[in-house]
Amino acid sequence: MDHAHDNSDHDDHDGAAGPPMPSAAAMDALITRIDRPIVLVGLMGVGKSTVGRKLAQVLATPFVDADDAITAAAQMPIPDIFDQYGEAHFRDGERRVIARLIEENSGRAAVIATGGGAFADDETRSLILDRAIAVWLDARIEVLAERVGRKQTRPLLIGRDPHEVLAELMAKRGPAYAQAPIRIVSDQGPHAHSVARILAALMEYVT
Repeated sequence: MDHAHDNSDHDDHDGAAGPPMPSAAAMDALITRIDRPIVLVGLMGVGKSTVGRKLAQVLATPFVDADDAITAAAQMPIPDIFDQYGEAHFRDGERRVIARLIEENSGRAAVIATGGGAFADDETRSLILDRAIAVWLDARIEVLAERVGRKQTRPLLIGRDPHEVLAELMAKRGPAYAQAPIRIVSDQGPHAHSVARILAALMEYVT
């Protein structure tokens, strides 16, 4: 399982028919072959949590949002962690939480959604690549900017233009995201299309 899969060529836009969902038999075979958590990575607004929940539902496996786990562990919202302790402190705590989530779900196809900066951290990325299956959800900057513009609680966006921030983040984090063995374009269209593409890519990945 050392080769990358890029499903961007099969992207569907603006309501076009998406890829078919695998058969029940194919799903059963896939689940038995996945022996580690599936970790979704990518920029903010790409849909990691929403797609992750739907993917876990289809796989009948647990779903965990790493940001929710961090908030629970710190007993404070993520923006407050940034404000009071800084990003370096947050990344350290984030790494420990993700390591715990991967360990707790070792040996099964649980789905873990991570924050946008997690996979850009060298140690966290190494941990995920070594002990999980990383799936990069990618999308065009203009699509992401429209999505995140509706939510003003993200620490890196406060007081700034979303398109500018996202372009900077992609320039900085893109090379890290590209190390994920699976890349899925999650642009327009229902999230169910992204789930179907992830399942198809996972089937290739585990064979």
